[in-house]
Amino acid sequence: MNTDIRNILAAVQNGQMSVEDALLELKTEPFKDIGYAKVDLHRKLRQCTAEVIYGAGKTAEQMIGIVQTMLENGQDTILITRLKPEAAKEIQEKHRMTYYPEARVGIVGKLPEANGIGRIVVATGGTSDVPVAEEAALTAEVLGNEVVRLYDVGVAGLHRLLAHKEEIMSASVIIAIAGMEGALASVIGGLADCPVIAVPTSVGYGASFGGLSALLSMLNSCASGVSVVNIDNGFGAGYLASMINHR
Repeated sequence: MNTDIRNILAAVQNGQMSVEDALLELKTEPFKDIGYAKVDLHRKLRQCTAEVIYGAGKTAEQMIGIVQTMLENGQDTILITRLKPEAAKEIQEKHRMTYYPEARVGIVGKLPEANGIGRIVVATGGTSDVPVAEEAALTAEVLGNEVVRLYDVGVAGLHRLLAHKEEIMSASVIIAIAGMEGALASVIGGLADCPVIAVPTSVGYGASFGGLSALLSMLNSCASGVSVVNIDNGFGAGYLASMINHR
């Protein structure tokens, strides 16, 4: 059961809210139809995490409307992924939003306090993987997690990774992000005692096939406890890491 429902039930138990008011809270319209989008207002109740706006393919005007609807219905922090700079500029004219161009992420509102059970480590094979890593890291932070970034620690210089054994050994979840042959996930999977989420990136030369080589390597990892998300899917990795870190 998620935090919002628990708070409502606790308020009823403590006499701070009537049963009728609690029922009204829970019966609130589950979604808002604004014509071009049906904004899911009950997602936080169902899944502990509010709806995230996928910016690719949406106009700035559409995103402005969706953000406004979410704000009007009590959403304090809103995450927009795959957001182009031009659209971000238009949104910032209407809403107070911080834009992270490297990650193509926009965040409306303040980052919440970290309340996970531990720390999420986000590690990359190279600097070229950082845009995907930042999407993962910012997603995890928006969802209330402490994030440790370990960038450019790939297997071409293994000593760089081994210099951070303490962070690796103490992590609650690790996100391993790499292109080319994608070996980083297997190496970290062999060192860590926590779940490892592997993210293949489209970084690499021709035979990497836009991330397919890294994807197949990660799927075939001999290290136990390694799971794999889609190519360049930093958001999916950050979201899953947050779910694990809040169990």
